[in-house]
Amino acid sequence: MEVLLLFKETFWNSTVSELAQGYVMDEERDVYHCLICQASFENGVIYQMSEKLYEAKKAILVHIKESHGSMFDYLISMDKKYTGISEHQKDILQYLKQGLSDKEMVKELGGGSTSTIRNHRFKLREKEKQAKVFLAMMMSLAEGKEKNSEEFVSIHKGATMVDDRYAITEEEREKILKTYYKKGLEGPISSFPSKEKRKIIILQHIVKQFEVQKEYTESQINEVLKSIYSDFVTIRRYLIEYGFMERSQDCSRYWVKK
Repeated sequence: MEVLLLFKETFWNSTVSELAQGYVMDEERDVYHCLICQASFENGVIYQMSEKLYEAKKAILVHIKESHGSMFDYLISMDKKYTGISEHQKDILQYLKQGLSDKEMVKELGGGSTSTIRNHRFKLREKEKQAKVFLAMMMSLAEGKEKNSEEFVSIHKGATMVDDRYAITEEEREKILKTYYKKGLEGPISSFPSKEKRKIIILQHIVKQFEVQKEYTESQINEVLKSIYSDFVTIRRYLIEYGFMERSQDCSRYWVKK
């Protein structure tokens, strides 16, 4: 799970250009990392993909296309809480990506007028300008600012109803973990909190016990959770409810939500 948290940090700390291309370059290790699935490609290594051989930089581009379609597809599929755009705006952006004209978009949308489409395109362009200004302001705020205890903890991708419950600082997280993990962070919790923010912090830590790209049976999940808290059924339910884990319809398989 530590890898997943690192990956999320990498994703959100990426530049706009890196998000658009779908990968980041780790200069120190000379490795390209996919921003979607953590796949890595090391310079100097030749990779075989689709019966062809590629160097690392080309390999990661092929990987993104074959495994994820495109970075645009991935980004536009993200929840509104991350993109800030409505479903209708998503449709417009997808049609623009396809190169459709205003008239063709009206037909695809099943109604409206070309002037309505033009208005939507105008609003999207204005949104782009606003985003640039906002990013510039946030970059100015970040200049010379070192990470400290007032930094907010990253929100997991599967989070439902993101609100002030997730306004958790590093200092708060450490304090609450010490309160409930009286025997150390590798031991059991003394009780399970009733307050929402505390629940989230405890669940964030508990889910680290599970590997990211691995499926578990219900009994395997229970076995891990029993060592953490006696009411393991409640913990298991909350891991699903709060979007930390997913399970199959028949409840036979569980996995960490990516």
